[in-house]
Amino acid sequence: MRNQFVVSRCAHLILVVAFVFLAGDATADENWTRFRGPNGTGVGTARALPTKWAEDDYAWKVSLPGEGHAAPVIWEDKLFVTSATDEGQLRHLFCLNAHSGEEIWCRSIAMNSNSKHNKNSFASSTPTTDGELVYVAFADNETFFLSAYDFAGELVWRRRLEGYGSTHGLGASPMLVDNLLIMAGDQEGPSWIRAFDKQTGETVWSVTRSIQRTSYTTPILIQPPGGDRQLIFLSRGAGLSSFDPLTGKQNWQTGELPARTIGSPIYSEGLLLATCGGGGRGKLLIAVDPTGANLQNPPAVVYSQERELPYVPTMLTKGEYTYLWNDNGVAKCQETKTGNNIWTRRVGGNYSGSPVLINGKIYCIAEDGKVAVIDAAPKYRLYGKSPLGDSSHSTPSVAHGRLYLRGFHSLACLESTN
Repeated sequence: MRNQFVVSRCAHLILVVAFVFLAGDATADENWTRFRGPNGTGVGTARALPTKWAEDDYAWKVSLPGEGHAAPVIWEDKLFVTSATDEGQLRHLFCLNAHSGEEIWCRSIAMNSNSKHNKNSFASSTPTTDGELVYVAFADNETFFLSAYDFAGELVWRRRLEGYGSTHGLGASPMLVDNLLIMAGDQEGPSWIRAFDKQTGETVWSVTRSIQRTSYTTPILIQPPGGDRQLIFLSRGAGLSSFDPLTGKQNWQTGELPARTIGSPIYSEGLLLATCGGGGRGKLLIAVDPTGANLQNPPAVVYSQERELPYVPTMLTKGEYTYLWNDNGVAKCQETKTGNNIWTRRVGGNYSGSPVLINGKIYCIAEDGKVAVIDAAPKYRLYGKSPLGDSSHSTPSVAHGRLYLRGFHSLACLESTN
């Protein structure tokens, strides 16, 4: 039998089915600690996940109050996910049991409502965790809150920063590097990148950015051959830019892009790839080689593309191939080093979340809640589409043999079959 729980506001979840069927080795796979998992790659290690299923095949499904697009993060048996109610005036962080979906605790913060895009939510920034604390960002036009809670739900620290200027709302997510919590505030007002001590919330370094159109991207960490670690950001005003993660010293930047950035950068085969766009489609992809780059010698552009590109979804890489999942349901496989096309196919549907790659297969949730699964391979194969039972603008999460799918008002868990 399966479990189903229902959440009403921050009340305890109600158990409606007797017990949970657990599958998979709980220690074999990695935790999923940030947007798109380990270093933002979107790559999970679960095995034997179904490629097609029915709604009653979920191990459990919970309803969450209000609406949210942020993906859940998972550390062992704890899952953290956000939602917002009352037109954003209450924003919630839930801690659930990752095995059963049962609520452990909920913490809420009162904020003002703010303007946002109709494809955004008041809870779109994905939390991050280091296994001791969980960090979450919420923003309105007057205030930007960064909060850290321990796993018992106690508030450890909170920073109240200046307001977030954006007609479309917050979308970027925090990330962790060593003892630092990194957050990008690229917006329509005074913009910044800041690093906070993850234990105390004190500012360790801060970089002022040019005022620009809001960026929704989340940074990644890279280490080019023979070089030091670099913290990579993507925005319209600066393009791709590189910083020392511990000091905030800028290494290089590519320069302004022609359109807004939503999909995050990726790194593979020695190249950084990034997209920008608008109006529901990508308008430019650049691939640059960061090896040896500095402020005087920015990275060389290896190739660029202007057609059939994603705007919102972030790209994926596996070995020599890069996979693009476009907003209009067109998927592409191309050579990472050259950009040469291998195949282009119409999966169908519209997409406002990013795909993830699990055991050689790509999973992506359409806006209507249908989850498409295709092969990550030089030969196209569609396994099918399966129902979530809820609309979605979110990105799947995967940990310990389980796939977690966030809808507007719900969260569902699909387990491995062995």
